[in-house]
Amino acid sequence: MKVERVQTGVRMEKRLVKVLKGTAEYLDISLGDLLEGIVLHAFDGKTPPFSDETRAKIAALKKVYDCDLDASHSHKLTEQ
Repeated sequence: MKVERVQTGVRMEKRLVKVLKGTAEYLDISLGDLLEGIVLHAFDGKTPPFSDETRAKIAALKKVYDCDLDASHSHKLTEQ
């Protein structure tokens, strides 16, 4: 499907971005493609389509980048 993409100025938590970039690299896709997939699944009320292997890699990346965030932190993060 042909789409028009735009640049965004989105700010995100630093460790979370590192995990996302690592996940995209692991899956050999762009960060934008990863985020589009996650958002499209979320909008449909579905969980992201990560295999058990990919979820294990995400867990490992979270440890590497000391990212202890989970869904319970959503909308509760504040900047220093």
